[in-house]
Amino acid sequence: MADRSNYDALRRRIVLAGLGLAALGGLPGGVHAEPVAGRNYTVLDPALPVESADKIEVLEFFWYGCPHCYNLQPYMEKWVKTLPADVQLRRVPAIFNQRWARDAYTFYAFEALGVLEKVHRPFFDAIHVKRQRLTDLDTIAGFAAEQGIDEKLFRENYYSFPVETQIRKNVQIEKRYGHNGVPAVIVNGKYLVSASLAGSNDRMIEIIDFLIARERSQ
Repeated sequence: MADRSNYDALRRRIVLAGLGLAALGGLPGGVHAEPVAGRNYTVLDPALPVESADKIEVLEFFWYGCPHCYNLQPYMEKWVKTLPADVQLRRVPAIFNQRWARDAYTFYAFEALGVLEKVHRPFFDAIHVKRQRLTDLDTIAGFAAEQGIDEKLFRENYYSFPVETQIRKNVQIEKRYGHNGVPAVIVNGKYLVSASLAGSNDRMIEIIDFLIARERSQ
């Protein structure tokens, strides 16, 4: 049996370990310390205007080819199902180069055809699970056809004026927010939550919810 001095020493080590975990943003049992600006998320200064004045706007920057974005999807899908009425999610395909731009064209062509919710996750799956090389219009149009989408209509929408307009708009959005990686989430034009700062997908969702609550209380 341990004596009292050993017990006290062990207790002190447990307390110190708990404090250390709190400093890192995590505690045992899935309990986390309150997110800290500069450590768990970035405050955008100045804050940027949002499109939805009557709702708290959440922007999700992603790239279909990004494995971290793919891993975040189940968490985002679960989160969206419980989205409060005063919160609006907007997905924004990031455009860092021509390869990413092709996927952005794909995203907005799906949206223009009204099939985005049907094919958003399957397109991710095709790239990351089935390892399909969907890297040009022909292979992407072939994927669309496999999903029951009229291939001719898809091709027509891919380079349509509304899609081109949205691509230009995305480029400007990214310049304003200045994020340099994905996945990244902007809460109401004021806060940037990145996977690297959050440390895990669960924690990323927690921080997003924390910042939404902060915006709601103001």
